[in-house]
Amino acid sequence: MAGRQKTCNFSGTLKLFGAIRHLYSTNPLDVAETLLDIAMMHSDSLIARAREGDKNAQSKLVQLWYKRIYNFSYKFFYDHDLAMEVAQKTFISMHKNIAGLQEVTRFKSWLYTIAVNYCREEARKRKTRRAISLNDLKPGEGEESYRWEESHQRRENPERQLRQSELSDLLQSCLMELSAEQREVVIMKEYEGLKFREIAETLGISENTVKSRMYYGLEGLKKILEDKKITKETIGYEL
Repeated sequence: MAGRQKTCNFSGTLKLFGAIRHLYSTNPLDVAETLLDIAMMHSDSLIARAREGDKNAQSKLVQLWYKRIYNFSYKFFYDHDLAMEVAQKTFISMHKNIAGLQEVTRFKSWLYTIAVNYCREEARKRKTRRAISLNDLKPGEGEESYRWEESHQRRENPERQLRQSELSDLLQSCLMELSAEQREVVIMKEYEGLKFREIAETLGISENTVKSRMYYGLEGLKKILEDKKITKETIGYEL
C-alpha cells in the first residue's frame, strides 16, 4: 500500500510539474519547435557526413542542436552566460571529435555527454571561486553574494506575460534545489525527452541508477513543492 501511495504521489508531482511547464512555455513557436525535433530525428545522414569531415554538415548540426544544448545548460545553472559558455565549448568539442564517433545512432547521447562534462567542469570552477572569495571576506560581508548566483534570464520574448515569467522562475528555483545528479536526470527526462537508456549512456551509469536518481529527484521535487505550498489551486491550473 505504501508503495502504491508513493507511485500516486509522484504521478501527481509530475502532473503539477508539467502543468507549470505548460503554462509558461506555450507560445506560437511551438510548431517550429516540433519541426525542429522532427529534423533532429531524421539527421542520421547529416551526422554521417559530419563524421566524414563535411564542414557544412557540421554547421547544420550546430544549427539543429544548439538551442537544445543551451537549454539543458541553462536549466542546469539558471545562468545565461554559463549556458552560453557550455554550449560553445560543447560544439567546439563536437567539431574536433565527431570523426571518432563510432555509431551515428549514438550521436544524441554522445553530444549530451560532452555538455554534461562541461557543466560539471564549470560547476567545480564555480564552487572553487566561491570558496576562495569567501575566504577573502570580512565577517558579515558578502552575505548577498553567497546566495546561489542568480542571473536575470534573457528572455527571447520580452513581452511575455508576467505570470508566465513568474511560473518559469518558480519551476527553475525548484530544480535548483535538487542535487546536481538528480537535476541532470530530471532535466534530461522531463525537458529533453531522453529515454532512460540514452540518459544512462550519457552519464555512464546503469539504467537502474538513472531510474533511482529520477525517483529521488521527483521525491525531492514533491517536498519542495509542498514546502512552497504549490498546488493546482495556487497556480490556477486544473490538473
